[in-house]
Amino acid sequence: MLTTNKTGISRFIENAVAQGMRHVVCSPGSRNAPLVIAIDNHPEMETVVVPDERAAGFFALGMAQQLKAPVGVVCTSGSAMLNYYPAVAEAYYQCVPLVVLSADRPEEWVNHGDGQTIFQRGVYNNHIHSELDIEEFIEPKDYSAFDSKIVESFEKATSGWIGPIHFNFPLSEPLYGTVEMDQLEVPPRKSNVSKSISESDKTILETAWNQSKKRMILCGQMSPDVAVLNALVDLCEDASVVVLVENTSNLIHPKFVHCIDRTLSAISEDEIKDFQPDLLITIGGAIISKRIKKFLRESSIENHLKIGFDFPEMDTYRKKTATILSEAGSVLKAIPALNTTAHPSQFGWKWKQKDFLIQEKMPSYVENAPYSDLTVFEVVLDSVPDSAHLHFANSSVVRYGQLFDPVKSIRYYANRGTSGIDGSSSTAAGASFAAKNDAHVLISGDLSFFYDSNAFWNNVIGENFRVIVINNGGGGIFRIIDGPNSTNQLENYFETHNKASVEGVCRTYHMEYLSARNLQEVESQLAQLFTMDTKGRPAVLEIVTPNTENNGVLKNFFKHFKSV
Repeated sequence: MLTTNKTGISRFIENAVAQGMRHVVCSPGSRNAPLVIAIDNHPEMETVVVPDERAAGFFALGMAQQLKAPVGVVCTSGSAMLNYYPAVAEAYYQCVPLVVLSADRPEEWVNHGDGQTIFQRGVYNNHIHSELDIEEFIEPKDYSAFDSKIVESFEKATSGWIGPIHFNFPLSEPLYGTVEMDQLEVPPRKSNVSKSISESDKTILETAWNQSKKRMILCGQMSPDVAVLNALVDLCEDASVVVLVENTSNLIHPKFVHCIDRTLSAISEDEIKDFQPDLLITIGGAIISKRIKKFLRESSIENHLKIGFDFPEMDTYRKKTATILSEAGSVLKAIPALNTTAHPSQFGWKWKQKDFLIQEKMPSYVENAPYSDLTVFEVVLDSVPDSAHLHFANSSVVRYGQLFDPVKSIRYYANRGTSGIDGSSSTAAGASFAAKNDAHVLISGDLSFFYDSNAFWNNVIGENFRVIVINNGGGGIFRIIDGPNSTNQLENYFETHNKASVEGVCRTYHMEYLSARNLQEVESQLAQLFTMDTKGRPAVLEIVTPNTENNGVLKNFFKHFKSV
């Protein structure tokens, strides 16, 4: 096969393929030419070009989420690699195997005034699992040591605590030389991580479980997991157990409490102690609800067991007593055999009873509420096609999404690692590209949409991608959360009013555009959005809502459940 004549690069790419990296997002440049030549000519590599590096980083993140495999991003030298950092941080906290491949100038030219030359080594140190400089040329006698370093780095990205890694490539000119070469033999992929629960951890789990009468399992962001779902359903047969999930947990069952903030709003001050757990078990990633964080931090919890390989030191609720480094499914399946103490507790039933009462009372409020973000979300979420991938942008959008019960056939995603708005569209775009046979729907606020509009600056995302922009005039979250609404700086400094045009962005990137300004238009335009011929490109529906109404409607929504 044809490849670069820089032997270190060609051997690195062969190793990367063997370790499961078969997809790379490329941004244009010159210094990265040897990498691009080797990647593009490799028969097992698939490439996509996304010009903006910040968008490219998140695009690769979305691909990796779907593919459950490492995905590379390759750029030229200098500030280009700095634009990957938001995606690297998101991948770190969301535990996604993003692989950064940064071209660099030869070390002797760093900090000596050469163009596109910065100090690249160590830039990502706080948010990666591994970093290596890769030699430009490699001799056969050094193959074994060279391969071992690369395999070790990929193991840190894909085994146990999964996350991003960085390879830096100092490259000298000439850059475009090629050579014919047979496919190289390199070490196969391996994983030494034990997925089962250890005997010592079983003892910790057994003791904590049998000491407790009020048992809560709180599930954060994760991909759909049938083993975890089935184990949780079985545990809910015990009336002392409550399972709390968010839409982004992708764990959906009638026995679970799905809308945490909604349920917490119905717990009175006199009832709080009855709803506080003795034992808290947490699995998965980030939790969106600030209310449950506050509730648990103020609870008298005797044991908090954190389950999983990632962030073993993390203590979100300031009650952690142990971390069990095992897969959640293995731990949850082990619990019934360890349960030796029968308790007459109705703790789980009490939580679920609150949830049932709110479900019964909710329609009466939404049906009579004025046109607002809340009423729009009820209609939008009801219209999302079955089996779609639903992506939430951050701030108010992802919070509104948690107020409505999830649909079993839909998969839910959001960038809750760092919870930034900067890559919401690009991540969803990358996911839609990686899973072309599935429908992907992004619900975004106006600021998130404008901030990441370069997500659409490529020729690869297609008609399986639909975007719904809730345009409430900019920064609606700051009228919802406590604090900003009481200041004189709300409109100028917290909210971000702007004259940017959603329709203009659609024209620029050749996307179909629809708009709506009332519920009747929303319903009709949603129907068109999901059935129209988009000529092979994404389609966007802009829904304009009155930003001064939303705060009051949402506050009254929670007040509505106080009497439950």
